[in-house]
Amino acid sequence: MAVTDDATKTPDPAPAPADPGQDTEAEATDATDPAAPARVESEPLTPEPARGVAAWAGPLVVALLAAATYVTYSVLQWRRFESPSWDLGIFTQLARRYAHLEAPVVTIKGDGFNLLGDHFHPLLVLLGAPYRVAPSALTLLVVQGLLFAFSVWVVAREAGRVLGALQGTFVGAAYAVSFGLVGAVAAQFHEIAFAVPLLALSLVAFLRERWWAAALWAAPLVLVKEDLGLTVAALGAVMWWRTRRRPDVREPLLGAWLALWGLTWVVLSTTVLLPALNTQDQYDYGSRIDFAAIVTHPWTAVTMLVDDGSKVVTLLMLVAITGFVGLRSPVLLIAVPTIMWRFYADIDYYYGHTWHYSAVLMPVAFAALLDGVLLARRSPRPWLRRYSLAAAPVAVAIAAMLVPQLDVARLGRPDDLWAPSSRGVEARALLDQIPEGSVVETDIGLMSYLVDDNDVFYVGNPDNPAPDFLVIDQHGGGWNPAPSDIAQYAADRHPGTTWQLVYDAGGYQLAKRTG
Repeated sequence: MAVTDDATKTPDPAPAPADPGQDTEAEATDATDPAAPARVESEPLTPEPARGVAAWAGPLVVALLAAATYVTYSVLQWRRFESPSWDLGIFTQLARRYAHLEAPVVTIKGDGFNLLGDHFHPLLVLLGAPYRVAPSALTLLVVQGLLFAFSVWVVAREAGRVLGALQGTFVGAAYAVSFGLVGAVAAQFHEIAFAVPLLALSLVAFLRERWWAAALWAAPLVLVKEDLGLTVAALGAVMWWRTRRRPDVREPLLGAWLALWGLTWVVLSTTVLLPALNTQDQYDYGSRIDFAAIVTHPWTAVTMLVDDGSKVVTLLMLVAITGFVGLRSPVLLIAVPTIMWRFYADIDYYYGHTWHYSAVLMPVAFAALLDGVLLARRSPRPWLRRYSLAAAPVAVAIAAMLVPQLDVARLGRPDDLWAPSSRGVEARALLDQIPEGSVVETDIGLMSYLVDDNDVFYVGNPDNPAPDFLVIDQHGGGWNPAPSDIAQYAADRHPGTTWQLVYDAGGYQLAKRTG
């Protein structure tokens, strides 16, 4: 009773400033609850936010190490003549066109094919400047690595604010080696390189309750790829939900307007802009999802999310790297559109955790982790408040356990990525046979090494013009099986022409048109 009497005689202290990312309604309830002091005493201690040098030193070191790791991996991969897909060749042709202020006509996709009719990514015009300075496909890999590393710095700084300097630095490192980012590095350049830092900046602003900044960083995502308009819409919806009853928010409908912005660009790009620029007057990827089947059998909207083992693994990994506390945060819902279009598509390589498809999920997952920790600290459940201290270490431990299974682990094996390619000499010798400015038809094997100096066409496309040279990589070109007589194959592809085999070594073959 003495404590109660003293409490009634002592004026309440001034309320502390709201912790960004926490529910102010919950704070108001705690401040008026007579039991609040006793409950606060039982809460786990909140780590001291990183301040001063600690606020930027750890994140900066992690970001620099991430940049070095990403760029080193890309350079070593490039040196070994590894070509996972044709994407790097495609985007290099695009960068080359933009560097010379030309329309992004990418002949790898087809003669006269405007790449803005394939996916809607006008923001990639920014690639023109670095490519003009260093005209090489490797430049795109370096740019992607630096963009990813910048997002590491953004996420690590916010982690330090929420978790303290030490835990924040480790969470930043976990983000740097997360499966989505290192998978994208290994898959080489893709337009999502620009989406990752934009999402990181937007979500950090969201956690700090800087609503206008969050909206403005998210808005350009619609210019990176058409499906990211759905991600913007989801972010806007979550923003509206969080601010809908906040009297201190001056623009309570900002989230709703952001959601409308994202949806508008999805409709506009897929129904108007992409078909208008496409050589077939259509959006090429709309048919990959059977919307009619989902509408007529609505239960498949749920079952299709878990009807494949690789889908389940991807979902489990996504949840696990949030330390599971991310499940408490509505921020994790921002990942739903990306998960849905991938898992509803009829292409199985969309489902797994490798490749570049999970890169945009990583800023979402780690923002959900940080938001989940903030929410858990204020939970009325004691066990959840205690777990708020353990969530980040759990996430870091899981990320560390996954590293040996990811492509980045190749950097730790001297006989793998560091070793010269067994066919490097032959690849260089073939490239030396092709004069600059030639028209070349090729598979994916040496495509990225030919696009800087030549007009390159993909051998898998019909109706290509007759080239000056035809290149085949029998081992890494994507054939099943590769043609054994390249001269005859070239003559069959281009009736009325004659060809001569001029190089054949290490599985590489080069035919020159003689007539």
